[in-house]
Amino acid sequence: MRSGAAIAVGAAALAAMTGLALSVGRYPVGLADLFSGSDPNAAAVLLQIRAPRIGAALLVGAALAAAGAVYQAILRNPLVSPDILGVSSGAAFGAVLAMLAGLGAALVQASAFAGGVLAVALVYAVAIRLRRHDPLLALVLTGVVVGTLLASLVSLLKLLADPAGQLPAITFWLLGSLTLATPAELALAAVLLVAGLVPLIALRWRLDVLTLPDEEARALGVEPARLRAVVIGAATLITAVSVALGGIIGWIGLLVPHAARLMVGPAFARLLPLSMLLGAAFLVAVDTLCRVIAQIELPPGVVTALLGTPLFLWLFAATRRTW
Repeated sequence: MRSGAAIAVGAAALAAMTGLALSVGRYPVGLADLFSGSDPNAAAVLLQIRAPRIGAALLVGAALAAAGAVYQAILRNPLVSPDILGVSSGAAFGAVLAMLAGLGAALVQASAFAGGVLAVALVYAVAIRLRRHDPLLALVLTGVVVGTLLASLVSLLKLLADPAGQLPAITFWLLGSLTLATPAELALAAVLLVAGLVPLIALRWRLDVLTLPDEEARALGVEPARLRAVVIGAATLITAVSVALGGIIGWIGLLVPHAARLMVGPAFARLLPLSMLLGAAFLVAVDTLCRVIAQIELPPGVVTALLGTPLFLWLFAATRRTW
């Protein structure tokens, strides 16, 4: 009953934030204006500008929260976020390379997606060869090292960029933005996200076993290395799609799973849907705040950090003793 009530609260919060995001902005409109058809400007604002942006926020927020819940569970670490294995740094490196080459927006997104996937593939390939170390520790440390290396390469490429044109575009992308999402991009992203979420939903019962030591997981009939590889591949797919669509937006994958776990506990069958609902609602709220809080539009990556820090400390204080 508690889990059902929490999921209902998450769905209600998501619906309320979506309705609010459609209504507020520089051109305030109501949903009645869309259905009445009396104001063509209102319909254009809602359907052509706000709806794609809100759709991108829904997809990215849900995907990052789901990936964060997965990584925190299988790596048994409360400080893990979706970019722990270098996917964000790899995506940033791929996107910056494409921008320096003068490629279009679609190719920049494709390059970001490829860079994120290849970065995690490199991390996993290196980690599985470190057989003398704990596999989870090897994954985390290798991800940190590779992510730091790629972040340094991104900084080097920024020094080589044209300060008049390329550098502002690179900086804007790295801060995260949902303004350029188109219906075609949203459709493709939705297909890829569903492809990544299907294995996670199908394996939701076995993911609880990965929180146990590997010897106990094998005793229960689960091969942890094989299952971990499938889950990491699925979580990497949805994270890479999110970064390619919205840029680097942090804190969602770290903060939201903790809030969901506080409400429904660690069982993944309950944790995954609630994390997706809360993650989508949180990013829609952040993106709406970015549009209306100041005269200029704030990047969501900055606002999530400003909100995420006090919220995370509050959640940490609200927990009892252990994660």
